[in-house]
Amino acid sequence: MNPIVLLGLVVTLATGIPVMLQLRKSHPRGLIILFFTEMWERFSYYGMRGILIFYLTQHLLFDDKTAGAQYGSYTSLVYLLPLLGGIVADRWLGTRKAVAFGALLLVAGHLTMAIEGSPAQQTLHYAGNSYAVAAQGRMESRQVRLMVAGQPYAFGPAADGGLAIKDLPAGSPLPSELPKGAYEMTAKVDPFGKMAFYIAVSLIIMGVGFLKPNISTIVGQLYPQGDPRRDSGFTLYYYGINLGAFWASVLCGLVGQTVGWWAGFGLAGIGMAAGLVVFTLGRKHLEGHGEPPAPEVLKETVVGPVNREWTIYALGLLGVIPVYFLVQVNRIVGFGLEAATAAAIGFIAWFMAVKCNRVERQRMGLAMVLIFGAVVFFTLFEQAGTSLNLFAARNVDLMGISAAQTQSFNAGFILIFAPILAAIWAWLAARGRDPDPTLKFGLGLIQVGLGFLVVVWAQGMADAQFRMPLFLLGLLYLLHTTGELFLSPVGLSEITKLSVKSIVSFMMAVWFLASSIAQFVGGKIAGLMGTETVGGQVLDAHAALKTSLDGFNKLGWAGVGCGVVFIALSFLIKGWANGANDASGHAPPVE
Repeated sequence: MNPIVLLGLVVTLATGIPVMLQLRKSHPRGLIILFFTEMWERFSYYGMRGILIFYLTQHLLFDDKTAGAQYGSYTSLVYLLPLLGGIVADRWLGTRKAVAFGALLLVAGHLTMAIEGSPAQQTLHYAGNSYAVAAQGRMESRQVRLMVAGQPYAFGPAADGGLAIKDLPAGSPLPSELPKGAYEMTAKVDPFGKMAFYIAVSLIIMGVGFLKPNISTIVGQLYPQGDPRRDSGFTLYYYGINLGAFWASVLCGLVGQTVGWWAGFGLAGIGMAAGLVVFTLGRKHLEGHGEPPAPEVLKETVVGPVNREWTIYALGLLGVIPVYFLVQVNRIVGFGLEAATAAAIGFIAWFMAVKCNRVERQRMGLAMVLIFGAVVFFTLFEQAGTSLNLFAARNVDLMGISAAQTQSFNAGFILIFAPILAAIWAWLAARGRDPDPTLKFGLGLIQVGLGFLVVVWAQGMADAQFRMPLFLLGLLYLLHTTGELFLSPVGLSEITKLSVKSIVSFMMAVWFLASSIAQFVGGKIAGLMGTETVGGQVLDAHAALKTSLDGFNKLGWAGVGCGVVFIALSFLIKGWANGANDASGHAPPVE
C-alpha cells in the first residue's frame, strides 16, 4: 500500500472519531451538514489543484511562467467571483439557494475537466529538419526523449545554456550539442481539449463564486453573537475542509498519475456530487438559516413566466461565457482584480463613514486589517499548488510517494492539529485569555515565512541529483500548517463577528478577495521561479534548485517581516474589536 494512504487512514481514524463526537455533543446539528458539504467541495477543488500545474506544464506544455500565470488567473477568479455570489445571496437568493446552485455548476465543471483531449506535441526544429519530442508518464515519473532517425535519445543542458543530446551515434543528422538560439521548440495543442479545459474551469469559477462565501456565512449564522463555541466551530469546520483536501491530494494525485489526467479530474467531480447530495438531504438541520431575505421578491416575474430566481440562475450560466474568455488572459484578470479591489475598498469606506457608528467602524476597520494580513499570508502559502508542487517533482527525494501527494501534507497536519487548536482557543476564551486576533495573524505570518527559510537554510543537504530530503518539505508544510491554523479559521470567524450584519456575506466575499489577490500575485511569483523545460521535463535540475531556493529565501523573509509588523500593531488596535470576542458579545456604549 502507498505509505501516505496507510498513514492517512491512521490519522483520519485517530482524529476523526473525537471530532465527530465533539460535533454531535457540543455544536448545532447544522454544522455537521456544512462540515460534510464543504469536505466534499474541497475534495473536488484540491483534487484538481494537486495535479493542475502538472497538467498545464506536461499535457498542455505551457512553460513554467505561462503555467504559473494561468494557474494564478484560474485560482484568482475562483476567489474573486465570491464577491458576486455574496451580493446576490445577501439581496435575493439567500445563502442556501446560492450554495445549491454553485454546487451544481461545480459538478458540471469538474466532470468536464475529465475531457482531456490529446496531449500537446512538441517539436524541435534545427537546420531545416524537425524532430519530435516523445513523452511518457506524468508528474515526477515523466520521461521525455528526442526522436532522431526513429530512435529516442535523452537530453540535458549544454554548457552554454543550449541543449545536449546524449549518446547520439556517429553520423547523426543532429549534433550532440545545440547552441542556445540555434534551434526552436514549437508545441501543437489539441484545440478541443484546450477548449474543454477552459469551459471546465469557467464553470468551476462561477460555481465557487456562488458557493464559497455563503456556506461559510451559514456556519456563522448557526451561533448567536458572542457564543464562545464559534471559534471552535469554525476550527472544526476547517477540519472538514482539510479532511476533503487530504484525501483529494492522495487519491486524485494517485489516479491522475497512474491512470490518467481524466481519472484524477473525474474523481474530483464525483466528490463534488457527493457534497451536493449531503447538502440537499441535510437542509432541515440548518434550522431555517440561509433562506432568502425576501422570498416574495424572488417569485416576482421578470420576463414572461420567468421569475427573478430563475433569471438569476440563467444569468449565472450566461456569466460562464465572459469568464471563459477572461480566464485565458492573465493581464485582463489583473485589471479586473484591481477594479474589484478598488470597488470593494471604496464601498467599505463609504459604508463605514455613512452607515456605521463608532463601534461598528472600529470593528470593520479591524476586519480590514486582518484581510490585508490574509493577502500577505496566502501569497506565500498558496505557492503550494505551483512552485512548491514543481519543486517536489524536480528537487525532492519523494521516497515512494508522488509529487501531487505531497499536497496532502498540509491537510494531514491540520487533521492532527486542528482539534488541538480548537480546544486551546475554547479553553483560553472561557478564561478570558484568548490572544488578540491581530497577534495570532502576526504569529501565523512568521511561521509561513520560517517554513520557506528552513528549506533554504538546509540546502547543503541536497544529494548528487540536486534533490532535497522529503522531511524538509514536510517541515515546511508543518510550519505553513501551524501558521494557517493561527490565521485562517480565526479570520473566518472574525469576519462573521466584526462585520455589520447587513453586509456579512459581502465581507466574507472580501475575505476571499484577499485570497484572489494572493493567488494572482502568487502565480506571478511562481512564474519567476520557473525553469526551462522540454516536453514538461526540466532541463537542468541544479538550476531548478537554485532558482527555487532563491525565491523561497525572499518569500521567507517577507513573511517574517510582515509578521513582526502585525505583532507590533496588535498592541495598538487590540481594542477595536469592542467586545465582539467577549463571551457576552455586548459592545461598549457608543460615544
